[in-house]
Amino acid sequence: MKNKFYITTPIYYPSDNLHIGHAYTTVIADALARYHRQIGDDTYFLTGTDEHGQKIQRRAEAAGKTPQQFVDEIVSGIRDLWDLLQISNDDFIRTTESRHEERVQRIFQRLYDQGDIYKSEYEGLYCTPCETFWLERQVVDGKCPDCGREVEKVKEESYFFKLSKYADRLLAHIEAHPEFIQPVSRKNEMINNFIKPGLEDLCVSRTTFSWGIKVPFDPKHVVYVWLDALTNYITALGYPDEPDLFNRYWPADAHLVGKEIVRFHTIIWPIILMALDLPLPKQVYGHGWLVLDGGKMSKSKGNVVDPVVLVDKYGVDAIRYYLLREVPFGADGTYSEDALILRINTDLANDLGNLLHRSLSMIEKFAGGIVPTPHNYEELDEALIQEAKTALAKVMGHMEKLETSDAVSAIFSLVGKANKYIDEAAPWALNKQGKKERLATVLYTMAEVIRITSVLLVPFLVETPERIWQQLGLSGKPTDQLLTEATQWGQFPAGTKVRKGAPIFPRIEVEKEEKTEKKTDQAAPARAEKDETKAEITIDEFAKIDLRVAQVLAAEKVEGADKLLRLTVKLGGEERQIVAGIAKYYSPAELIGKEIVVVANLKPVKLRGVLSQGMLLAASQGDKLAVLTPDRSVGDGAQVR
Repeated sequence: MKNKFYITTPIYYPSDNLHIGHAYTTVIADALARYHRQIGDDTYFLTGTDEHGQKIQRRAEAAGKTPQQFVDEIVSGIRDLWDLLQISNDDFIRTTESRHEERVQRIFQRLYDQGDIYKSEYEGLYCTPCETFWLERQVVDGKCPDCGREVEKVKEESYFFKLSKYADRLLAHIEAHPEFIQPVSRKNEMINNFIKPGLEDLCVSRTTFSWGIKVPFDPKHVVYVWLDALTNYITALGYPDEPDLFNRYWPADAHLVGKEIVRFHTIIWPIILMALDLPLPKQVYGHGWLVLDGGKMSKSKGNVVDPVVLVDKYGVDAIRYYLLREVPFGADGTYSEDALILRINTDLANDLGNLLHRSLSMIEKFAGGIVPTPHNYEELDEALIQEAKTALAKVMGHMEKLETSDAVSAIFSLVGKANKYIDEAAPWALNKQGKKERLATVLYTMAEVIRITSVLLVPFLVETPERIWQQLGLSGKPTDQLLTEATQWGQFPAGTKVRKGAPIFPRIEVEKEEKTEKKTDQAAPARAEKDETKAEITIDEFAKIDLRVAQVLAAEKVEGADKLLRLTVKLGGEERQIVAGIAKYYSPAELIGKEIVVVANLKPVKLRGVLSQGMLLAASQGDKLAVLTPDRSVGDGAQVR
């Protein structure tokens, strides 16, 4: 019997287009939903929009539109964004849909009939942007403690929900279920700042505006937005009139929400469920904000980042990877395009992309593009096989705890180990030595670890796993298989012909501003046109330079240095390490196996802390650069005369 998994995002407020912070929450929820489908769970993923309230009504009036016209346009853009990010939600609930409105009215009627809702008069402070009532002791200098905007004094007839009646029961539940509110800091905040000081009964209707669900027995009132919005998690499942889906998936396994709305989801929402005699969600996870240097993203501040622009510029998987990897889930994180580009170039291009490209290049070069049958695995191979098993266990462990960043990190740790394995196994040397069986095992191991990596990436990246699969020459799709079965070692069909394509993640070249100085010397243009050469040297001086041919055995990016590659070269009877500033012009895979010309007797130096035992020769002009190579093989160690 399958386990079930029901996950939700908050339903987003369509007062304007969504920004990268909203995409952050939804991409994480999507990865969790995809993961649970991949392990065979009966999974349901809900997102949607919260469309009622005074703020929407005012925005629509200012735009010269009806509230429905106003939200319809914005919701259309939200749906387009989720399609662009390939969000795999099973349902999209709108609070203006009749299925939701009718069910909210039934819920309101029941709570009223059983005495949990009563009529009174509200007089106090209200924040329209947050749709939140505040007590005098909670506001800060007359401003909303959440958003910092001015609050309004309101006085109107209202219906109230007996929140205080259930306070002790809620506290007991939280203390008995420490996993209910996560992270722990959010739980402590709710208990100490809100529950223990005492819960006030909650105003659940308004009469000063009309854009909302009518109270069924008193239509001059509209249902307060938080009771309206929060119940979406059960109305979308058919509660209370169509119980099949509800009985199948409720209670929710995880509500993902921003930390600013944890209070509503961990105090108001569970008390509504208690009053309805329904199970509480298993967990409410209040994650941090994705902020800019100037603070939290806010449309009113004009400091939002449009995810549509980023996807168009860098691709959907690059953006998903950044959102999933950059910030540990739960903590605040700072968005920067520089950090995004660094992730693309370092993790996706240099590590994952290079692993695939160099592996397929060597399978083509040394095995005619056919993945060979492995022979006896040696200790080096067994270590990588164990790393693949460890990566699977880590991914599953982290995902069960909603640690998406750590799960992705575990996969890329395997990618790093695979790149290191290639350097240590040195298939180019095995080919040269004629060790065919050993070479076959190494090439197979390279292909198989990439296959497993592509399966592990399925919940996180939506296009890359299949692109890897296609270049490996495999049939079917990596998304069609269960995680634990598809990651068992040895399933790559030997004899498969690979289909190497273009690099799956090209490096992003960042244009740097070139500083120029104005010259006042009128002779300068003439000097610039002259082809100047350096001072002459004698033949004896030139003879001091030992130029030799070396073969590149391995190449990799120097961490933290965009321009530098670290090359392991064979020079006669020895191996050396050379650091060269050619990363802008050559990928590591392009250099492996090449014969190059190096200065063999140059004094060793450290570049960015990495020892360099020589210097390769290259020709450059303008923005072009080419490494010098013999036009035919002469063997490493040969002297250049």
